[in-house]
Amino acid sequence: MHAGEAHAGALGERLNWLRAAVLGANDGIVSTAGLVVGVAGATDHRSALLTAGLAGLLAGSMSMAAGEYVSVSTQRDSEMAALALERRELREQPEAELEELTGLLQERGMSHEVAREAAEQLTARDALRAHARVELGIDPDELTNPWHAAWASFLAFTVGALLPLLAIVLPPAHWRLPVTVVCVLAALVLTGWTSARLGGARPGPAVLRNVAGGALAMGVTYAAGTLLGAAGV
Repeated sequence: MHAGEAHAGALGERLNWLRAAVLGANDGIVSTAGLVVGVAGATDHRSALLTAGLAGLLAGSMSMAAGEYVSVSTQRDSEMAALALERRELREQPEAELEELTGLLQERGMSHEVAREAAEQLTARDALRAHARVELGIDPDELTNPWHAAWASFLAFTVGALLPLLAIVLPPAHWRLPVTVVCVLAALVLTGWTSARLGGARPGPAVLRNVAGGALAMGVTYAAGTLLGAAGV
């Protein structure tokens, strides 16, 4: 391995975080854009647009952070429970666990003799870490952190939500809607392209889905806001 080259696991984990950040930002863009464009259909008062946008930003970012915290906490609890069970099995049934590790290594293409020798060496070095990585696919030193996930989701959503919020409140009244639509669609092209590249997929379909979804969301909420505004609601 070359100096500075990431291991496959570390690279995969990094890509997962990047993909989650891109998708979080995308959610912030679409949800906040739909909200402020809907309000813009009913009123052109800057204060109303700012209030609605900030409320959507705060509610969405807090919801994303709380949801990610709960989800990752559940995953971490499952990982810790699996490690505790493995630790007990290693203490109570060391020979059975050694045979199990040998079988798992054989399934990866080793001969029985080589797998047995590797299992013995791994067990002698650190039995729990060996079983965690080979059997469970868990690195005991790098368990998922719910606080990291929560802050990442909060920040990603906030960054995404700031774009439509600023685009709707900063320009003059007659430019607000077109500026917001153009900025949002351009941002959705970028997030769609980025998520596709991180996932190793073709960018075209991802960008098209992203832009179509965002345009539909803004169109529906603007129509609803216009109808409600015309009805005096």
